[in-house]
Amino acid sequence: MTVELKLLAASVVLGVAHIVVASHLQSWQRGYRWTASSREQAVAPLTGIAGRAERTLRNYLETFPLFVAAILAAAVTGTHNGLTIWGAHCYFWGRLVYAIVYLADIALLRSLVWNVPTIGILMIVAGLFLV
Repeated sequence: MTVELKLLAASVVLGVAHIVVASHLQSWQRGYRWTASSREQAVAPLTGIAGRAERTLRNYLETFPLFVAAILAAAVTGTHNGLTIWGAHCYFWGRLVYAIVYLADIALLRSLVWNVPTIGILMIVAGLFLV
């Protein structure tokens, strides 16, 4: 298995961690009775760390399909080079750091770190064309 596919698998685990953390923080804020309900009633937006965890998860879910597509395109075409390897590392480690920084509420740094995984995806795509 290539490094890129290993980082894709690690990114799946990171995505599950996002879901678990966000759902537990949401339950702590809204109560487990609400969690067990049908959730059809309107609720106030989440605040504090629970709100940040929810937004971090949503942001992850926006970029993850692009990362998957780029990694699978590299795997299918047999493309394995410095750009695809470093791009996959940038995506995974950038998303991990982004989540930590966002949950810690470090606003400017969060915005800067967001660029790392995004650039990682573009590196993988560039690696596909620069074969």
